[in-house]
Amino acid sequence: MLAVRCHSHGPPENLSLDEVETPTPGQNEALIEIHAASLNFPDGLQIRGKYQFQPDMPFIPGSEAAGIVRATGPGVEDIKEGDRVMAAPGLGAFAELVTAPAASIRRIPDNMDFPTAAAFPMVYTTSYYALKQRGQLRAGETLLVLGAGGGVGMAAVELGKIMGARVIAAAGSAEKLAFAKKLGADELVDYSDGELKEKVKELTGGAGADVIYDPVGGDLFDQCCRCINWNGRLLVIGFTSGRIPACKANLALLKGSSMVGVFLGRFRRQEPAAYERNFRELLELYQAEKIKPLVTRTFPLKEYAAAFNVFTERRALGKIVLEMKTG
Repeated sequence: MLAVRCHSHGPPENLSLDEVETPTPGQNEALIEIHAASLNFPDGLQIRGKYQFQPDMPFIPGSEAAGIVRATGPGVEDIKEGDRVMAAPGLGAFAELVTAPAASIRRIPDNMDFPTAAAFPMVYTTSYYALKQRGQLRAGETLLVLGAGGGVGMAAVELGKIMGARVIAAAGSAEKLAFAKKLGADELVDYSDGELKEKVKELTGGAGADVIYDPVGGDLFDQCCRCINWNGRLLVIGFTSGRIPACKANLALLKGSSMVGVFLGRFRRQEPAAYERNFRELLELYQAEKIKPLVTRTFPLKEYAAAFNVFTERRALGKIVLEMKTG
């Protein structure tokens, strides 16, 4: 089979498209013929050697995919050959076939195509866990979403509206803000001029946001600490800016606010029942046509470098997908 492989850390151009052996599903695993695989920000960090979990070389990047089950290993009971599924294998999705733990595989609803399915699991489970369990977002509160034009930001805007919040979408360009507006954002903030704090305070009558969803970090995190409401919750999702910020404890003291970490992988391991309940609720929202990941660009597998560079050049809107098969 063909697979994108990382032999040395560096830019996407360092990757290669190799012919490799087809994997065999082991205990509690299934082999999936991939039709589409979604790119996520951590994938770009891994190929550069900058993620907190680094696989041994060479490795096949790609953390989520959708396709058709072609074989199952011992112990697999609920999934069968021929099923249309989405999966989160963690690694190996940028290939024609991948093995994935059965626990990470779910059948695709009849009204969901493969690119949408590939783009669904990580952004929605991350944002729902962040807003529901970690942020405890309540109807009528103000939610500030940074990086609102990207994948997790897109999901946070959609889910925030469903949960009854007033959503302020913040991004670094007019194009990304227009995208967030289509998702239902109530207010828009362009932070490209470095004035996030003042703009949020103006929109909230000086109070600040009740919940702040921050996948960006860096200088914007510093400003978020200063435009958060009393009893506010600042959700730490990631650091797409490249700088991991430090929180000044006196600001949390003065504002009675909390900095709350959002680590989906640990949540899934520590609280599997709650994770599964969240996933079921998200699929119900999809089937009710209340949420839908917007796949804005697709690339064939051989154009993997161009797909990665949409992220590295900060041009990503919604979800970016590699398609191995169409139709």
